[in-house]
Amino acid sequence: MNFQKIGGIAGLIAAGTYLFGIGLLLGVLEPAGYDGEDMVAQAKFFSENQLIMYIWNLVIWILNAIVLVILALAIHDKLKEKTPAFSQVATSFALIWAGLVLASGMLSNITVSTASTLYATDPVQAGAFLQSLTAVESGLGGGNELAGSLWVLILSWAALRTEAFSKSMNVCGMLIGLAGLSTLVPALAPVTGAIFGLGFIVWFAWVGIHLLRS
Repeated sequence: MNFQKIGGIAGLIAAGTYLFGIGLLLGVLEPAGYDGEDMVAQAKFFSENQLIMYIWNLVIWILNAIVLVILALAIHDKLKEKTPAFSQVATSFALIWAGLVLASGMLSNITVSTASTLYATDPVQAGAFLQSLTAVESGLGGGNELAGSLWVLILSWAALRTEAFSKSMNVCGMLIGLAGLSTLVPALAPVTGAIFGLGFIVWFAWVGIHLLRS
């Protein structure tokens, strides 16, 4: 199996991590009392559901970061001969994004553990700690989507020029990239962030299938 096909599998897994995260959040965590607004209540939830939170973080952050690196390098391998400069720049942003995602996952696991421990002795302090760390996590891995947006925007533009992927796939990638860049505007972030995340599910799967077939 060549590396591009391995990249195709990584793309499908990346799409799966997003679907798993959304499904677990809506189907399990929120019905069980997960609350992203009340920090004291969230610390209590963490203390009672540490294992499921660790699994969630492992999949949506750490596993996603690992397959993101593989996918980015496989796409670079496909584009580097026809558009080496654009491919290198795009891949650099992909690796930066993967690093931020990985850091977010590692920080999230420590946050769950520490907040759970603090809640046992001081719920208010646990809530204050969680509020501070949540802001850091958001800045690293989800409050804005600059690195991921630049990756998909630049590589889609390069692929469009070289016809490495289909035109519709490239247009989809550029729209996702523009939506991600719009998250830098706080008033737009709730809507464009959702478009960015849901759009990437489609794009990851689309690129993954393309690499497997190529």
